[in-house]
Amino acid sequence: MVKRFLYTIFAVNLDKINITMIKVSDTAKKKIIDLMKDDGFDAAVDYVRVGVKSGGCSGLSYDLKFDKTKGEDDKIFMDNEITIAVEKKSFLYLAGTILEFSGGLNGKGFVFNNPNASRTCGCGESFSL
Repeated sequence: MVKRFLYTIFAVNLDKINITMIKVSDTAKKKIIDLMKDDGFDAAVDYVRVGVKSGGCSGLSYDLKFDKTKGEDDKIFMDNEITIAVEKKSFLYLAGTILEFSGGLNGKGFVFNNPNASRTCGCGESFSL
């Protein structure tokens, strides 16, 4: 009950908060720009939409896609010349996250280094709080 109350207060005042919620590493920036160009998006004007949804082996999973429009409930952030759109309902889960890109032996893809995650799965695509 208290958690829901605090979330409601936080969500209502979200537009007044001016922080960089998601940081974008240089390697992620380069990959985002390339992928956006390949998909017909322009990193200078379009958005990287980042969110959290139910699913995955740890309970929650990350969602990343490109978008040309800002939603009514979106909070917009910019870091490292990348504009990120996050729905208010995903905000608390992602605060302080660093988006990186890895091309290592464990697979290639975007990696979310999320300080809020108390547990992550082996592949790093899902987490729990």
